[in-house]
Amino acid sequence: MGGIGIWQLLIILLIVVMLFGTKRLKNLGSDLGGALKGFKTAIKEDEEKQTTEVDDGVTGETIDATAETIDSTAEKVETK
Repeated sequence: MGGIGIWQLLIILLIVVMLFGTKRLKNLGSDLGGALKGFKTAIKEDEEKQTTEVDDGVTGETIDATAETIDSTAEKVETK
């Protein structure tokens, strides 16, 4: 009672198609899809940026330790 059934949804869909036409609805759908894709891309880039910011502190220490290891290895090679 009071719920929208399948027949009511079909009638609403038919009225919308008659008002706007299939070409306009197709363009609207593709625009909406493009907007959602752009939104998902922005969210993904933001998450990657936050992950990179968190990892930078750890990576900086790792780079320093690696640089020291490479320098000491280079000295060993040069002395031989």
